[in-house]
Amino acid sequence: MKRASKNQHSSSLFTLRSGRIAWQEGEGRGEPWNVHRLTLYCTVDTRLWTAEGTEQVKQEKAAEIAQVLTKTKEKGNLNENQQAFIQRKNSTLTRINNPFPRPSQPLYQGQPHILVGVSLGLEKPATIAIVDAIASKPLTYRSVKQLLGKNYHLLNRQRQEKQRTSQQRHSAQKQAAPNRFGESELGEYVDRLLAKEIVAIAQKYQASSIVLPKLGDMREIVQSEIQALAEQKCPEFLEGQRNYAKQYRVSVHNWSYGRLIECIKSQAAKVGMAIEEGQQPVRGSPQEKAKEIAISVYHSRSKT
Repeated sequence: MKRASKNQHSSSLFTLRSGRIAWQEGEGRGEPWNVHRLTLYCTVDTRLWTAEGTEQVKQEKAAEIAQVLTKTKEKGNLNENQQAFIQRKNSTLTRINNPFPRPSQPLYQGQPHILVGVSLGLEKPATIAIVDAIASKPLTYRSVKQLLGKNYHLLNRQRQEKQRTSQQRHSAQKQAAPNRFGESELGEYVDRLLAKEIVAIAQKYQASSIVLPKLGDMREIVQSEIQALAEQKCPEFLEGQRNYAKQYRVSVHNWSYGRLIECIKSQAAKVGMAIEEGQQPVRGSPQEKAKEIAISVYHSRSKT
């Protein structure tokens, strides 16, 4: 399509951002092409599905290019390479201002003071709090059980599958045998269900954004959750706490938080809802953590 348009459009406004083909190993006997399969993974920017979303992306790209051009020109006495770079950027800017024709759909508009805080954890992968940040009070909460509803049993099934796979891998390692045991797509499916419901609730309450914990904090969050459970189970008994924590880590496996976060971001992008990041508290119930992360991010807006 780009070739047909004779370079009139910028590739930065292509809906398809990337793609890759992956080899997925299955279980069972038979010819490899019957047991295993190739899977095509694609990344798209859903904002580029509409004229309004495309305009939003176009303005972001144009601002980035303008900033780069300004910094480059400020250097003065530009050599040939730098001048060619400026020429290419100007050419890109021209093409960006000639977007593909796309259908119109009004952008999502939420209430600035209503936010959805998401807390992540080991025992409960996701808990949300819909918060009125001006009044600093929650409007409602949703546990992972409420978010999944009739599909809640899939969470336990996925955990059982993960534990079984871990045991098979550990056994194979002890015998120096091949230990590449693939996991099913059930976890990814549960993530999509959670993400879809979180965004639907955010829309229902006209939230302006969904606040997610920073992925880099997850190790500390999980460790703090395990330690709090151990202290509750074995108060004032350090050895008992260490043993409990060790056994708990074996019985409950970490959720793929990065995958869940990406699912929420992708689902939010489809409706044009903003995503913000904050630091999740290490203490408190899942509901309290979800509430606090939303309120904290709201108040930090005025400081930036």
